[in-house]
Amino acid sequence: MAPHPAVQAAIDLSAGAIGGAACVFSGQPLDTAKVKMQTFPNLYRGFIHCITSTYKQVGLRGLYQGTSPALMANIAENSVLFMSYGFCQQVFRLSAGLPNDTVLSDVQKACAGSIASIFSSLVLCPTELVKCQLQAMYEMELSGKIAKSHNTVWSVVRSIMRAEGPRGFFQGLTPTIAREVPGYFCFFGAYELCRTTFSDYMKCEKDDIGVRALYSGLTPTMVRTFPANGALFLGYEVSRKLMMKQFDS
Repeated sequence: MAPHPAVQAAIDLSAGAIGGAACVFSGQPLDTAKVKMQTFPNLYRGFIHCITSTYKQVGLRGLYQGTSPALMANIAENSVLFMSYGFCQQVFRLSAGLPNDTVLSDVQKACAGSIASIFSSLVLCPTELVKCQLQAMYEMELSGKIAKSHNTVWSVVRSIMRAEGPRGFFQGLTPTIAREVPGYFCFFGAYELCRTTFSDYMKCEKDDIGVRALYSGLTPTMVRTFPANGALFLGYEVSRKLMMKQFDS
C-alpha cells in the first residue's frame, strides 16, 4: 500500500536531507578546490597543487571552509528537490489519470526531476553564494580585498545584506534555474536509467540494487562527482527505504 502523500513527502524530504549531508562530507574538499581555482585562476597550477597548498597554509579545516553553508545548501536543496521530485511524479500520474502507485518511465521521472529543480534553486542560490565566498576567503584576505574579520558565515551574510539587501542573495537565480532544469533532467534521467539497467542485469527490483552499483561511474568537479553523488543517492535510497519499512510495519 502506498503511503499517504503527506507521509511520502515527509519521507522524501528527510531522505533528501540525509543524502545532501552525505554529499557534502564526501565532496567538500574537492568542491573547495574548484571554487578557489575558479575565483583565482592564476594562483594554482592544478587542483592537486590547490589542495596541497591549502592544507599547508591552513590545515585540514581549510579544505572544509564553508562546510556549514554547504551543509545548509545541500540539505535545503536536496530536501526540497527530492520532495518536489516525488510531488512532480504524482502530478504526472494525476494528469495522465494513472493510479498513485503507477511506476513512471525513466523519461517521465527525468522530466519530474527537471521541474523539481526549479523549486530547489530558490533555496540553493542564497546558500551557495555564502558558501562560495567563504571558500575563497583565505585568498581574498591575502589579496587585501576583505578584512580578516569577514571570515564567518554571519559576517558574509551581513555584508551582502548591507550592500544589496535581500535581493543580493538571489544574484544569479535565472542562470541557476537555466542550468538546473536541463542538468537535473540528465541527472535524474541517468540515475533512473542506471537503476533500470542494473536491476535488469542483477535480476532484481530497482529498490533492491546493491550498494556498489550507486558508485559506478580534468577537473575537481568531475572527480568530486563520483563519490559525492554516490553518497547523495546512497544516503537518500537507504534512509528512504528504512523509513518506508517503518511505515509498512
